[in-house]
Amino acid sequence: MKKISSIFLLLVTFLAFSCKEKAENSSNELAEASKSLNLDLDKPVDNMTAFIKVRGSLKDGEEIVFYANGKIYGFVDGERDKPLMGFEMYNIGKYIKTGENQYNLLTNEVLLYTDLKTGEVLETFDNPYTGETVDVVHVWNSPVNQKAALEGRYGKWGIPHQKFGDDQICMNADIFLKYPSPLPIKDFPENSQSDDYEAAELFQFFFSEKAINDPNQTSVPCTISWTRLGPWLPWLKMAQRPGNMVYQGAGYKLMETDYDKMPKVLTEYVMAKHPEYRHAPTEYSSPNETSWTYFKKISTSK
Repeated sequence: MKKISSIFLLLVTFLAFSCKEKAENSSNELAEASKSLNLDLDKPVDNMTAFIKVRGSLKDGEEIVFYANGKIYGFVDGERDKPLMGFEMYNIGKYIKTGENQYNLLTNEVLLYTDLKTGEVLETFDNPYTGETVDVVHVWNSPVNQKAALEGRYGKWGIPHQKFGDDQICMNADIFLKYPSPLPIKDFPENSQSDDYEAAELFQFFFSEKAINDPNQTSVPCTISWTRLGPWLPWLKMAQRPGNMVYQGAGYKLMETDYDKMPKVLTEYVMAKHPEYRHAPTEYSSPNETSWTYFKKISTSK
């Protein structure tokens, strides 16, 4: 009987501890759930908080990187599309808080054009449309800065968003541009398709709803999709030939401390040619650099 009683007591003790552990776990889960930010992305303030955690970091001055790669196609009405080249790129940036719900986003941007077969960085390119071999001008845009405020030049803050499944959210930025080209045809007849620069930049940011509502995370993991529709690049020397270029890429976010985890074909080229693009700008400035203004700068300095 004593032996049976001992086993019985051990069993009761085990069950008691087990129940206590389950109760503590349940209590911890409820506590964690109560800590959720419960962001409502239809509210401008919450939408901004979410986007900054996705696009950068709420930690003032913390640098993050968006890496992407993909392909570029030539698209001409009535013709079959032509895969032209690949690309390797990144944008490195940081948010600086300038006031209540006001931020400056400071970034530098690099895009290298690559050979579709070898993946190597191109220095010259055999243009299949003209038959000419041209010198490649990679993208070295500094700065590429933005201001974030609840009331901005384009109205109230609000990044469109959708929820997929139980935890996946996509915020998208569809940007359509049209303004006088920095490269007017009369001054750059070989390099300019139009006196207006017209393009579309379509960004999608995918992230976890649970992560974005975690108050302990100032920056959350994110994957991206990027599509760009635009005119022929100036260095292709396409003059006023009809057609467009289509960029399709995908990538992900990483912290600045993980810079060397990006492909070496990209990071080694940057460090060898323009190591200043290793970090974001130190202070806000304008206007922003673009492929067109950069081309004008290097063309007129020769």
